[in-house]
Amino acid sequence: MESAAVEIVRIDDDLGRWDELLALILSSFAYMDGVIDPPSSAHRLTLASLAQKARDEIAFAAVENGRMTGCVFCKPEPGFLYIGKLAIAPASQGKGIGRRLLAVAEGVAREKGLPALRLETRIELTGNHATFARWGFARTAENSHPGFTRTTSIEMQKRLD
Repeated sequence: MESAAVEIVRIDDDLGRWDELLALILSSFAYMDGVIDPPSSAHRLTLASLAQKARDEIAFAAVENGRMTGCVFCKPEPGFLYIGKLAIAPASQGKGIGRRLLAVAEGVAREKGLPALRLETRIELTGNHATFARWGFARTAENSHPGFTRTTSIEMQKRLD
């Protein structure tokens, strides 16, 4: 069921609301606690580092009835637009908000002449792997966080038409 009342807005200093954004990210990533190792980098975010991240990258929020329900951060790289901190409030999941945020990211990639989206997801989060595959992403690499000898994350890419 898609939520038509959701507006997608650019996250910048004018929007602010860093406390609400941080709470959104932490609540939507909370299910990973005790599941992934190492713990999510979301736990290292602060209000200041989140504001800086929004300045350094291209970020969007989904807003429904004045409340942030989702976000995505996009970072141009050679040949890709990196997608990070795609977060949907637990109560808002399954409404198409993630797909809408990714569609905005695809538009950014096309504007910048980048032919693909790239993201990383933890090896343990097989549900995320399946969701991203349904959204057109393919597994392209396995990676290990510093200090780990086992695979801790996978890279997925989506080629754009």
